[in-house]
Amino acid sequence: MTVSRPVIGFWKPLESSVWPKSHGNVPSLKTMTASAYLDGLKMLARRELSEAQVRQRLSRRGHELEPIEAAVERLKSERAIDDVRVAEAIARTETTIKRHGRLRVRRQLEHAGIAAPTARSAVDEAFSGIDDHLLIEAALARRLRGRTGIADDREFQKLYRYLIAQGFEADSVMRTLTAHRRQP
Repeated sequence: MTVSRPVIGFWKPLESSVWPKSHGNVPSLKTMTASAYLDGLKMLARRELSEAQVRQRLSRRGHELEPIEAAVERLKSERAIDDVRVAEAIARTETTIKRHGRLRVRRQLEHAGIAAPTARSAVDEAFSGIDDHLLIEAALARRLRGRTGIADDREFQKLYRYLIAQGFEADSVMRTLTAHRRQP
C-alpha cells in the first residue's frame, strides 16, 4: 500500500512501512479540503480578500490545488468571497481615505486580482460623487503644505510626477499645476 507524506506543500508517495508514526494517518481529500476551507475562512475573518488573493494565500500555505478549488467554491457559495464587494471596498478606501485618483484605484483593484469589468464598475461607482478637480487640488495642497504657488520648474516637475503616481490623469494634472505656477 502506498501512502503520502507532506513535503513542502506537495504529497510525495512512500511505502506504508516507511510512513513515520509521528505523522499519524494520511489525510484524505475531504480532510485537506476542510483544512483549506478553515484557513480561507480565517483569512477572510481578518479582512476582505478577492478570490485570487485567497487562492494565492492558500497555495503559499502549502495546500494542494484540488482542496483549494473546493474550498474557494464553498466560500463563494456561502458568499464569504465576493469580488464585487471587495472591489467596492478597495475603491471606497482608496478614494475616501487615501485620496488616490482613478488610475491608481484601478491599478490597486487589478493588483488584488479583480476582473477588469468588475474593477471598472467599482471605480465608476466610487468616483460618481467625487469631483476629480477637487481631489487633485486636495492632493496638491497636501503636498505644498500651506504654500500657494509652485516656485520653479524643478518643483513643477516633482509635483507632476507625484500627482501622476497618485493616479490622476496627465491633462488634469497639467491644468491644475499650470494654474498654481507663480508668475515671474
